[in-house]
Amino acid sequence: MDHKEEEEASVSVSVPPEEQEQEEEEEGEEEDQEEQEVKMALGPQLPLKDLLRLHLHLHKGEGEGEEEEDDSLRRWKEQLLGPDALHTTNIPALGVGETVEPEVTILNLTILAPGRPHLLLPIPFLPDGKGHAFALKDGTAYSFRFSFAVSNNIVSGLKYSHTVWKTGVRVENQKVMLGTFSPQQEPYTYKAEEDSTPSGIFARGSYSARLKFVDDDGKVYLDMRYSFEIRKDWPALPN
Repeated sequence: MDHKEEEEASVSVSVPPEEQEQEEEEEGEEEDQEEQEVKMALGPQLPLKDLLRLHLHLHKGEGEGEEEEDDSLRRWKEQLLGPDALHTTNIPALGVGETVEPEVTILNLTILAPGRPHLLLPIPFLPDGKGHAFALKDGTAYSFRFSFAVSNNIVSGLKYSHTVWKTGVRVENQKVMLGTFSPQQEPYTYKAEEDSTPSGIFARGSYSARLKFVDDDGKVYLDMRYSFEIRKDWPALPN
């Protein structure tokens, strides 16, 4: 992915310039190490739609021109595209496209906390009057889940990183491998393990964060900076 494409995949929500500069220096070192990893060339790729059509042609039945699938083709389609692919020969309905590159769209993130309504945040986040995307109560258990859509082709090795800073000091650096996903019409959902916000007066205040989704080929699907707040109490619920 070139520099222009990476900029198009990036959004930013109210991060102070001086903190962002320090954060970028730390991240640049990590990204340089990742780019040095050796990638194996697997030869020419085909758009998934062409690959499916090729397999359907090779397994085409002899009766009246209808495409009849044998057991090997059914197993191949299920492994490649999931069980929904077994019930259709309508290739566009499977969410596959004409291009080799997969497309991944991160749709939303939901914050889950015991005793609180679920907080659904469309992506990119919309900051409040203070520039914060959301606020959490200190010393409280919470988890999050996000939904994402995959189209065009299979995305391999999709992973995300989430880095958090407070006053320019990195306090969290999480990297999670999600896996390989085939295109489908329904979004995928991932739920993270439960965690707790830090507690105490020194833990409260404004935090900056960066959320990034990338695949094994280094293609960036989301690179989002935002700010959030940890408070003594939960924000008041809307009437």
